Amino acid sequence: MTAETLLPPADLRDCPAPAKLNLFLHVTGRRPDGYHTLQTVFQLVDWSDTLHFHRRDDGVIARTTDIPGVPADTDLVVRAARALQQASGTQFGADIAIDKQLPMGGGIGGGSSDAATTLLALNHLWGVRLPRAELMRIGLSLGADVPVFVFGQNAFAEGVGEELTAVDLPSSWFVVIHPRQHVPTAAIFSDERLTRDTPISIITDFAACTNKFAFGRNDLQAIATAKFGEVARALEWLRQYCPHARMTGSGACVFARFDDQQTAQQVVEQVPSEWDGRCVSSLSHHPLATFA
Repeated sequence: MTAETLLPPADLRDCPAPAKLNLFLHVTGRRPDGYHTLQTVFQLVDWSDTLHFHRRDDGVIARTTDIPGVPADTDLVVRAARALQQASGTQFGADIAIDKQLPMGGGIGGGSSDAATTLLALNHLWGVRLPRAELMRIGLSLGADVPVFVFGQNAFAEGVGEELTAVDLPSSWFVVIHPRQHVPTAAIFSDERLTRDTPISIITDFAACTNKFAFGRNDLQAIATAKFGEVARALEWLRQYCPHARMTGSGACVFARFDDQQTAQQVVEQVPSEWDGRCVSSLSHHPLATFA
């Protein structure tokens, strides 16, 4: 049997790239290289971009979808594919199409998740079979949020976000509001007002917390709400339904957890028309977790 007959079909369509929520986000320090150390819990949710892949034999990586403001050569999807090519030595390439649903600059990991789905899908489509740890290493070279999506499950994260420990989280429904404001991550982390010395927690602190969705805080939230008024207004609005509502990542999305879909959907129906609101459910694992 030849190597070619062991490969899966040349097309891999409808590959989800799910969003994440940061249930809390503590900035615990700043390294000499400028990167911040943090602690957070990543919750995967069922709101996704969708990617489609076609294996090529000529080694070319081509993004076949135009994304305004994101040149193909700088797109994390293209960079992820090329990084996997280099790490694996494969001669294959790919055509990659993206159905973009997750807002950019929303703090929900859209670009990072797209890159992780690319690594997972092409690892399977090209038949290179790199282990998950190697894919996570490649992912970290692309961005601090990429490894958790390759990791494939909800996680307590430390370091710059790459030191991951799986955590079990209760099944939940979330209301996520995007206030139609783009929040550049660099603008938040570079602000001199940012708290950079939050005391370190241990994972058992989080595990022992009765309400895991009220644990800690998001240290980036005070900066984002001060700089971006729509983020502050969306958060204030959502807190009338859930006092523990908070921002995810560096913004702009804010979210709140509810026990059932009906309650969450009722809140979404009240979201002011100038913002985008969604009702999403929790995920325990990435849909492509078995690809590594």
